[in-house]
Parts: sequence; C-alpha cells; structure tokens
Amino acid sequence: MTTTHTGTGAGALEAMLAHHAALADGVARRVATVRAAVERHDHDGAAAAELVAYLAQEVLPHAMAEEHTLYLAASSKPDLAETVVAMVDEHRQLTSLVERLATTGDAGAAAADAEAIDALFAGHVAKENELVLPPLAADAELDLAGLLVQMHRLTEAAQIETPVAEDLEIPDAEATLVRLVLGAAGQLADVGRGDVACRLAAETWATVRVARPELAVRVTAALHRLVRSVTAEPLTLSAGPSAGPSAGRSAAVGGDAALDVRALAPAQRHEKIFATYHALGPATAFVLVNDHDPKPLRYQFEAEYDGRFTWEVLEAGPTVWRVRIGRPAGAASRAGDQDDADTPARAEPVLDVRRFPHGQRHDVIFTTFEALADGAGFVLVNDHDPKPLRYQFEAQHVGRYSWDYLETGPELWRVRIGRPAGQPA
Repeated sequence: MTTTHTGTGAGALEAMLAHHAALADGVARRVATVRAAVERHDHDGAAAAELVAYLAQEVLPHAMAEEHTLYLAASSKPDLAETVVAMVDEHRQLTSLVERLATTGDAGAAAADAEAIDALFAGHVAKENELVLPPLAADAELDLAGLLVQMHRLTEAAQIETPVAEDLEIPDAEATLVRLVLGAAGQLADVGRGDVACRLAAETWATVRVARPELAVRVTAALHRLVRSVTAEPLTLSAGPSAGPSAGRSAAVGGDAALDVRALAPAQRHEKIFATYHALGPATAFVLVNDHDPKPLRYQFEAEYDGRFTWEVLEAGPTVWRVRIGRPAGAASRAGDQDDADTPARAEPVLDVRRFPHGQRHDVIFTTFEALADGAGFVLVNDHDPKPLRYQFEAQHVGRYSWDYLETGPELWRVRIGRPAGQPA
C-alpha cells in the first residue's frame, strides 16, 4: 500500500527529507576530511575541529529542535512511542561522541570517533525518514508545515558564521595550541586539580570565542567534561554569594526577570545568557532556569567577567536548576569599560557587537532589548549602519521601542535603543 501526501504536508516532508540529506552529506564530507588527514599522518586537529563545529552548530541544534517539535508529535502515537525513545537516545549517543571527539588529541581515536559519528547519524537519518516522518505527513490532523516552522525558529538563532580553513593542508597553530591546552587540563583533572583545569579551559574559551568560534565550541565541550572532575563547589570562585537551593528564591524570582533556556538549542544557550547579562544595569539581576547544573557557565563567567558578576544558586536540581546572575553596583560591562569616555551620562550599558560573528549579532541585540526594564535602554555599537535591524525592530516591536542615532559612521555607528516608559515587554 502506498501512502500519498498532499498539500503543505507534502511540501514540508520534502523539505525535511532534503534537509536531512544535506546534513548527512555535510557530516560525511567532513568525516572524509578527518579520515584523509589521519591517513596522510598530518592530523593536527583542524579537520576534527571543523567536524565538531559543524555538528555543534548544525546537527545538534537540529536534533534538539526535533525533540521539541516532531518527536513530541510522534510520541503521542502509540506505534511510534518506542521509536521516539530510541531516536532520542541516539541523539544523546551522538552528543557524547561529539564531546569525545572534541577532547581527543589522538589521531587514531579521532578517526574512530568520526567514523562512529558518520555511521550513527546516517542510520539515524534513515530511520527518521522511513519510520517517523511518513506517518506524521499522512496525519491529516497534524500541521507538519507548522512543525517545520517551529523547528526553524528553534535552530535559526544558533546558526553562526564559522571561519573555515580554505586549505586544510596548512597547519592550524591555534587549533594545535587549544589541543595542547585541553590535554594539559585533562592531566590536571586526572591528578585531582579539577578546579584549576576548569579555570584553564575557561580562560582558553574566553580567548578564542570571538575569533575562532569553532574552537570555542570544542573548548566548551571539554569544559563540560572537566567539570565532572570537580566533586565540590570550587572554593576559589569569589564572584558573589552562593546560597543553598532555597535561599532567597521567592524574592529573586519575584523581583527579577527569568531566562528559561531549556527550550533553546545547546549552541544557542550560552550566547543568550551572556547577552542577557550584557543588558543588565548596575545592581540588577536575572534568574537563569536550566535543565542541568550550569557550573561550566560559571567558569566562563569567571574567565570573562572576573569580579563583575554575582552568582546565587536558588534551586539545584535534580531536574531544574535556577541561578540568580547579577551585575554588582558599580560594575560595568567589558564593552562599557572600553567605551567609558563615550558612554551617555545616564550610564546605560554599551553593547559593542563588533566582536560577535555577523550571524550572531541580531540575536544578541534582540535578547538585550528583551531584557530591558521599563524606560531603560542601551547603546548599540556597530561597524555599519544597522538600518536592516531597525526594520526588524519595526516589524517585531512597532511602537514599543525608541531608536536614536548617536554616531553615524563612516567607520562606527552608535544607536541608543530603548524601551519607552509605560510600554510592555
């Protein structure tokens, strides 16, 4: 019996199948590059780093988006429930393999992990194409096109521009240094110096996160692994109070905005969190809601904003973690520190997006705006006229934002973007 698909469901199915084919091809080509580098005995980590970056920026966000859309719909069908459980488990296996590949310095292990990723993902895509998508597309009561739109919304903001080496024959000194540093961090963790290892990894992340985001992804994966070696809360972190699970919870949640990142793709979470922190004024805070202990994030805050943030644990699992993250009175942002001479008299935060990859900038700006209090604003600093951004603001926040040019080129643009008093978020 042949099942036919009509209307928007058929179009959505074709789009999903085409996207799966593109992802599988992207993985296969990068795995082949890793294999070739190992066979030529010139494996320096660059090919593996690009594979990890592609998986972290394209494949894993897509997988998480599927879990929140397609898999939720499929799990409601009795004949697909067990299949969905197996598919989710394969996502977890894929994530573990990516983390392992991101932290290995051995050529043979890198090749083996890459091959395992290729085989797992190819089989996973085939299973989804054959077992999951056709029944969903055949369901006349299911809006498959709508689910596709939701998936795009969950993954779009995680797409960032990644510099790709034009010639993988050229040794990548930065990738080699990152590999050596992570190897040293692993050795420190093995001898009981987990806190020192995490600090070393976090400092490395802060160094490469802007110029080499694909290496930053690799370091973040390593940091998550290293954190497991820290059996107790690090005593040397002094960025503010660290209360028990219930201390101050009601007051903090009642008075501070909440940022729930559980529905976001993994690659999107940390940038959302940092953008929200950037938008804070002195002596203000927000409550982070997460589905795992954000201890790796704390090390990253310590590396990037030493002495300029507070961290208060409100709830510590086992399924939900809540942390109040704040900016102490008198503590400016890093961008603000660099631009004090030109900061408006009202001392509003400065968001300099020139250090972000172009594909990340608008997401960071909108996150900063959404975190503004009533009547507050921030100064956007950019290297080109942000007129396209203004059209987007007009489409999404018409009548609920202000836009004032402070400087208009030719090399630097500054715009104060605010939320007028009395306007809801």
